Amino acid sequence: MTSAVSPAAAPPQTEATYDVAIIGYGPTGATAANLLGQMGLRVVVIERDPDVYSRARAISTDEEVLRVWQSVGLADRLQADMLPDRPVAFVDSAGVPFIETTITGRGCGHPPQQFIYQPAIDHALREGVQRFPNVEVLLQRECLRTATKGDHVELLVADLRTDSFTRIRTSYVIAADGGSSPTRGLLGVGYSGTTYAERWVVIDTKVLQEWDGHDRLRFHCDPDRPTVDCPTPLGHHRWEYPARAGEDEQKLVTDEAVWEVLNDQGITAEQVQILRAVVYSHHVRTADRWRVGRVFLAGDAAHAMPPWIGQGMSAGVRDAANLCWKIAAVLRGQAPDTLLDSYATERKPHVTEVTRRAVFVGRVITERRARVVALRNHLLRAITKLPGVLRGGQKLYWIPDAHYDDGFFAGTGHGATGWQIPQPWVSTADGETVRFDDALGGTWAVVQAGPAGDGVDAWRRLGVPVLRLSGPAAELAEGAVRDDAGTLTRWLAQKKAATVVIRPDGFVYAATSPGHRLPAPPAGFTGTTPAPVTDTRKEALA
Repeated sequence: MTSAVSPAAAPPQTEATYDVAIIGYGPTGATAANLLGQMGLRVVVIERDPDVYSRARAISTDEEVLRVWQSVGLADRLQADMLPDRPVAFVDSAGVPFIETTITGRGCGHPPQQFIYQPAIDHALREGVQRFPNVEVLLQRECLRTATKGDHVELLVADLRTDSFTRIRTSYVIAADGGSSPTRGLLGVGYSGTTYAERWVVIDTKVLQEWDGHDRLRFHCDPDRPTVDCPTPLGHHRWEYPARAGEDEQKLVTDEAVWEVLNDQGITAEQVQILRAVVYSHHVRTADRWRVGRVFLAGDAAHAMPPWIGQGMSAGVRDAANLCWKIAAVLRGQAPDTLLDSYATERKPHVTEVTRRAVFVGRVITERRARVVALRNHLLRAITKLPGVLRGGQKLYWIPDAHYDDGFFAGTGHGATGWQIPQPWVSTADGETVRFDDALGGTWAVVQAGPAGDGVDAWRRLGVPVLRLSGPAAELAEGAVRDDAGTLTRWLAQKKAATVVIRPDGFVYAATSPGHRLPAPPAGFTGTTPAPVTDTRKEALA
């Protein structure tokens, strides 16, 4: 790894001690810092750059990610800078749609599809971290070395401002330092997969005057020049298209070349101002290992995927949500270290499926064979007119369900196990209406929607709260919430689940059908996560 400083320049300063060190302060690292900060752990964030990266990279996210950000009290703040529920269209070379739809929600309590302007997201997440005095952020720092020593990891960190060095001692490390991850390189972990030979031009613009279709996502499936035409909030818009064979990269990003493409789309200088143009290649890569002792890879450091369904950033946020509560449980002695092995077991297959779908959608968009293009347009235009096809098709080509087939779950084979539970709005006994996750409080919980069965007391003795879920017409009692729309009660009935045990990340650890015994707590589990140092779930940032 090449560094701007040399460890021989000055002796390292006195060692500082933390529970978790996060390397990288993009959306994945900032989400992890918010999660761990709320859990009360002592955290240090190490970031090479002095400020938020100004170029918009990710352009969309989804309801599951907003649910993660809700858990740290930031969903409403972030939502204010997003563009939700825009139509999505796949159009032919004449601009006529052969698929036109709006993404269907999965019951997470947030809009299912969100267009974002990433610098605004980064700023809001970092503002969220500032709420936690137990999180220290070190900008313009670079981790030069990681060394595992028994029950901790020692990091050698360079201060790029002063050419000085600090040793940091931490129990665990989350490396969220991007696709080129220096930490992954230091660990000697391979990053296998494919980099596509085709180069793509990315144009970010400022909207000066709105036009018809400015607020919708369109995949122009034109074999001559496939183009992604994407709205982004806060007065921005993006186009992406491939470079043709022989086209010079330097010329492709000139205003003259960019305007030639935009003018073909009917866009003029009266409507947009070009902010930047860059060329990049798509990657499909996965780290060979996501855990090396006490160091974990997350986000692009662990996986890279094409942008077609907008899941690169979102996958990293899901990584953080899966990993952080597990690290906290292990550090508090509430679970054995082996719990952390379930991170890759759960997340890697899901990322693989997301990537497969992104690649599939990319092939639909970029198909260039004339006969295949004609067949695609005719066939998809015909079948999407059939009832239920548009909604059902999303289950095949868009974001896969929030479900893990294997991992840290009771191995009873119940159909609800491994699923993320839906999140309706519920009424509480004191007259409040809240999102269901806020009623659970971000800890382990037992939720009863049917008759009380055997096995609940074993969880209650470990301090796991037991919550009664009532249907829409029921009277509310102490310790119960009412599912006013019946969303969650219907879901549980479909899964034949009378009682479920919910993990802190909202996934069902165990479930039981009416009249059956609830599985016992897992071996080594000693209790629930205590209340966070600062309860910020309902706190809004100014």
